[in-house]
Amino acid sequence: EVQLVESGGGLVQAGGSLRLSCTASGLTFDDYAIGWFRQVPGKEREAVSCISNSDGVTVYADSVKGRFTISSDNAKNTVYLQMNSLKPEDTAIYYCAARGEGSSWFWTEYDYWGQGTQVTVSS
Repeated sequence: EVQLVESGGGLVQAGGSLRLSCTASGLTFDDYAIGWFRQVPGKEREAVSCISNSDGVTVYADSVKGRFTISSDNAKNTVYLQMNSLKPEDTAIYYCAARGEGSSWFWTEYDYWGQGTQVTVSS
């Protein structure tokens, strides 16, 4: 059974930092791309960043470039999202997802999802 477990969310003041973790089990980690997505109630899920574990290629949304960094520790089957200079508009539930056919910017193309972790940035 494939499982993705996110952790690291919480409440932080604007300008602060959080590091999210996504630990996968039940799949061959190196063969998958991992994406981070976020969603605010009433709005569509949006892509934040993704990484291909096979070649390390990363992609970022314009809104987080220069502030967020995605990285992967293949030995731990874990992908991290380091979030710095957080803004109130970063407040959302953050989800990680795995895709077996390379990275995609479209959440509908991912195969497996975590349960989500809440990130709240106060002004």
